[in-house]
Amino acid sequence: METKAPSFLGTGWSFPPTFSRSTGGVMMASGELDIRESLWVLLSTSLGERTMLPNYGCELRQMVFRAVNTTLTRQIQDYVQQAILYWEPRIVVDAVTVQKDASVDGLLSITVSYVVTQTNSRSNLVYPFYLQEGSIPVTGP
Repeated sequence: METKAPSFLGTGWSFPPTFSRSTGGVMMASGELDIRESLWVLLSTSLGERTMLPNYGCELRQMVFRAVNTTLTRQIQDYVQQAILYWEPRIVVDAVTVQKDASVDGLLSITVSYVVTQTNSRSNLVYPFYLQEGSIPVTGP
């Protein structure tokens, strides 16, 4: 299913990548959905993970197994803001908040509130970050 949106916001592969049997092609995401999925990929990618773009990604995985304190939450906020500043020019970040999830031990919820610059529409993304690696699988947006 292809999403119709203004072309100036861009179109890219859906995340996770999905293929259509009927068309034999890749499912695409456009507009604000493409931005949301691009943010998810950016935050899920470690620096150096992409061979051709070694500076693409976010340093979140370095935070695994660390104690939750003010320093950790501030570092996570900085890493997320910096990654978005460098790699997602279609948005302006209003705020990044990091909160410990009371229902799941070892889970931090990273909320990114942003404005799409071309349409001036506001949105947010909640990204789950697990401090205990491999404890709970992360699903896409």
